[in-house]
Amino acid sequence: MNRPRSSLAHGAPPARPGTLHARSLAGTVTGSPEAGRIIRFGRGGGPDADLRVGEDDPRVSRRHGELTYRRGQWWLRNTGQQLLRLPRGQMMHVSTDPIPLAAGYTPVFVKGSGFREHLVELHVTDHGPSGSGSRRGIETLPPKRWPLTDDQRLILVVLGQEYLRYEPHPRPLTYRQAAAQLSFLCPGESWGESKIAHRVEKVRTALEASGDFPYDLREQDPRGASDNTLKHNLLRGLVESTTLVPPDLDLLDRGSDEF
Repeated sequence: MNRPRSSLAHGAPPARPGTLHARSLAGTVTGSPEAGRIIRFGRGGGPDADLRVGEDDPRVSRRHGELTYRRGQWWLRNTGQQLLRLPRGQMMHVSTDPIPLAAGYTPVFVKGSGFREHLVELHVTDHGPSGSGSRRGIETLPPKRWPLTDDQRLILVVLGQEYLRYEPHPRPLTYRQAAAQLSFLCPGESWGESKIAHRVEKVRTALEASGDFPYDLREQDPRGASDNTLKHNLLRGLVESTTLVPPDLDLLDRGSDEF
């Protein structure tokens, strides 16, 4: 399976400017930009939540958050007992004032049991350019994405989970840390540091040879002292291009079932 996972990071369907698209593993909800419109998300269904998230996690509140359209913007509020985490490490408590969503893509992580976090993807349709030079009618050009095999994707998601969680200063996991996590996810397969390093090197070499990867992937030190920098550049480019997207983090929960 070489295609990237479905994600609002790849863009949202055409819609009226200001339309909100919300997505979780359970489905997708769309909200029109009308004053007073509310979309709720959480563990419950029916009157509690329009979008279900963390259905099997009792730490997620039945109504954990809500999005309200007012004053020409969508506003996010935490209504649950656990924190919401936004890009760059911003945390929202139930006492935090609502924040406005910018146009485009925003991943929201709902804190769950233990180290679990549940992803809610949000995408607000932009108004687009205006004026005589407007190109609103043409097809959106997607970013350049690179094909990955299933095992390459799993390894890179494990190594780059901090990048996919949009943490403020992400760093790659070490190969030792990755081997330990992969052995837990896929206990029927042998995962050693050298095996992981070899597969990452294969991806790095292929992308460096393509000539159009946005960051430097050239080996700078024959002793491997620059390896961590190369991993950082590799993961940064794959996430920014949406070759790897936040829904890929689901592999950390279900890796052994899919590989």
